[in-house]
Amino acid sequence: MGNFVDPFLHNGFMQRALFAGILVSLTCAIVGTYVVLRGMAFIGDALAHGVLPGVAGAIILGLPAMLGAAVGAAVMVGGVGFITARSKLSNDTAIGLLFIGLLALGVVLVSSSNKLTGDLESILFGQFLGVANTDLLAQALALLVVLVVSVFSARPFLLLCFDGDLTRAMGYKAQWYHRLMLLLIAGTVVVSFQTVGSLLVFGMLLAPAGVGALLAKRIGTMMMWAAVIGIVSTYLGLLASYHFSWAAGASVVLTAVAIFFVVLTGVSLKKSVQGVRA
Repeated sequence: MGNFVDPFLHNGFMQRALFAGILVSLTCAIVGTYVVLRGMAFIGDALAHGVLPGVAGAIILGLPAMLGAAVGAAVMVGGVGFITARSKLSNDTAIGLLFIGLLALGVVLVSSSNKLTGDLESILFGQFLGVANTDLLAQALALLVVLVVSVFSARPFLLLCFDGDLTRAMGYKAQWYHRLMLLLIAGTVVVSFQTVGSLLVFGMLLAPAGVGALLAKRIGTMMMWAAVIGIVSTYLGLLASYHFSWAAGASVVLTAVAIFFVVLTGVSLKKSVQGVRA
């Protein structure tokens, strides 16, 4: 049992990484469930990449990286609303335009500044093993906000996941709750990128929630499964990172994706066996 426990008992950085991963997993379990059920993977991906120029700009100016990530996410969300309001273009088109535009801007900023040569890897893949206590506090506050908003907006969010017209018929402002959901996704990306990076946070939003969708029929149960898978992936990924010197954030997300495919295979085989017996 030593190889499975000792890395976390005798290394403070591993303890902080595990705690940060648990907080990220719980936050992404809640928000990722809505991303999967509403089919919002594209906007999630766009937000995860859209923070890149904001973070790069903040580092160049000597400002906090999280502030830059928040600006990048705000530009993405606000830009989508502006384009769809002022034109006949669809949400997907607006998201695609901003996605590629912000990503290109981020690449230009990174390639034109010597200040970013040492920071690019941490921007893209996070600093799982370098998490500070302030990062843990920010992630804990983000989890609290996401939890409170999700509890008080549970019914309209549930309706919105399946039928926007029914949401309006029940007296809720569907567009307002849609924007609130976007803000939750953006906030999760902004806070979590410090831990798992702007590229990998998207995986933590999708993979555990995808497993939950395979195993559960109710939103609450789906979130619980997503949280469990996220936490297990964090533990196994950090363990693999410690013993094999792999990148910590990538190891965690790769573990989550691997678990998804294992569960998908198991569910498919179960259905095949049941079909044969029937």
